Amino acid sequence: MPKVIFIGDEERRLVKRLQEGDKSAAREFYALYADTMAGVCSRYIADEEDLKDVFQNAFIHIFTHIAEFKYLKAGSLEAWATKVVVNESLKFLRTKKQHEMLLMDDILLDEVEEEFPSINEIPSDAIREMLSRLPTGYRTILNLYVFEGKSHQEIAHLLGIKKDSSASQLHRAKKLLAKMIRKYNNDNSPKQ
Repeated sequence: MPKVIFIGDEERRLVKRLQEGDKSAAREFYALYADTMAGVCSRYIADEEDLKDVFQNAFIHIFTHIAEFKYLKAGSLEAWATKVVVNESLKFLRTKKQHEMLLMDDILLDEVEEEFPSINEIPSDAIREMLSRLPTGYRTILNLYVFEGKSHQEIAHLLGIKKDSSASQLHRAKKLLAKMIRKYNNDNSPKQ
């Protein structure tokens, strides 16, 4: 997703307009951030209809709580909005009880530790599709750890699991993702 770059005090002015209830500022915010926030949401929510609901709830939360937002520096609006989207996604997963960790020992135990395969030649859409095929618990922990920079302790607190469970689920998620990438690379390599 392209990063929104503001020049000068544009972002601060947008926040001020949003906090004053300016409807054109809300449209501008949506136009600037909708694609990025949809991408964040889709990392957690695989089902298209659920994604639309969570995305809508996140934007409602953003617009109804913008008065509480404190502008700190350039990029803080996007960081705050991203946090709202992640929290709404996690709230949805907890509500639906989809965050329960799925154990797939039978699939993963036979594999020997290997170097993670290269993703350089794989289109980003194919990577997103592979991520969406991960079991919900694996995908959630992978996203929190890799994209949100959360520690296993923080993930455990957010999801109500043990710290060790977070670490083992991340390990399993990486192994399953590596298996999908190897298959993709094998299926799409030039045939001799």
